[in-house]
Amino acid sequence: MNHTFINRIIKFTLLFVLVGVTTNCKSAKNVIASGEASERLSAKQVIKQHQKNDADFNTMQARVRIDLAQGDKEQGATFNLRVEKDKVIWLSAPLGLARMMITPEKVRFYNKQDNEYFDGDYKLLSDFAGVELDFNKVQNVLLGQAIYDLKEQSYSVSVNGNSYALQPKNQNALLELFYLINPAHFKMDSLQLFQQLKKRILQIDYKAYQEVDRQVLPKDIRIIAVEDSDEVSIVLEFKSITLNEEVRFPFKIPKGYKEIVIK
Repeated sequence: MNHTFINRIIKFTLLFVLVGVTTNCKSAKNVIASGEASERLSAKQVIKQHQKNDADFNTMQARVRIDLAQGDKEQGATFNLRVEKDKVIWLSAPLGLARMMITPEKVRFYNKQDNEYFDGDYKLLSDFAGVELDFNKVQNVLLGQAIYDLKEQSYSVSVNGNSYALQPKNQNALLELFYLINPAHFKMDSLQLFQQLKKRILQIDYKAYQEVDRQVLPKDIRIIAVEDSDEVSIVLEFKSITLNEEVRFPFKIPKGYKEIVIK
């Protein structure tokens, strides 16, 4: 694992490029999308069901493999993931060689192999993405929820394939937003963001879901981020997942490390 890979993980994973889940946990079972989208449902009804089905837990932990591909380069590593909902997202590489901790206030990371660290807020990442980022948006991507508060504006709905297609009635000319909502469990099938002026596209596809302790969580998510002709994709595969067990979030940047500057 090198700092170039970690820098990419920081840039793209936190820019909604948090992806994919596959688990072999005994308490988990696949959720088959057996529902059928109906033209009769209004946008308000779809939004209400989506919000109602937000995962309800205190803590989550799993082992997750993160694979990143950019051009002809592919890299991957397996991390331990721990989450305290609405408070902390924590990733640790094997033997604690690298750790990342995200809170509503901070984005922090250190790499023992290269004696480097990153410690900052979301502004730098927001500037890079071209959209305002915060902890809730990152968490919502992990849980298959809409990244923006759906109550803040009016949406129109249509049936696209077998998904409910939601989009703001007044699309922002600088940032076009589309959601595809699954009719079986009303979690996201896909999120699509378009920034035409900056030639940026972000697409997050939720290929399948799983049920863990009666909570519906993403199982297989694929994300593609495009800027001009550059394309980056990241996949996360969860090897196991448990909910509501006691978890710890050990994190301390060692002294003498050099700060990572992301440009």
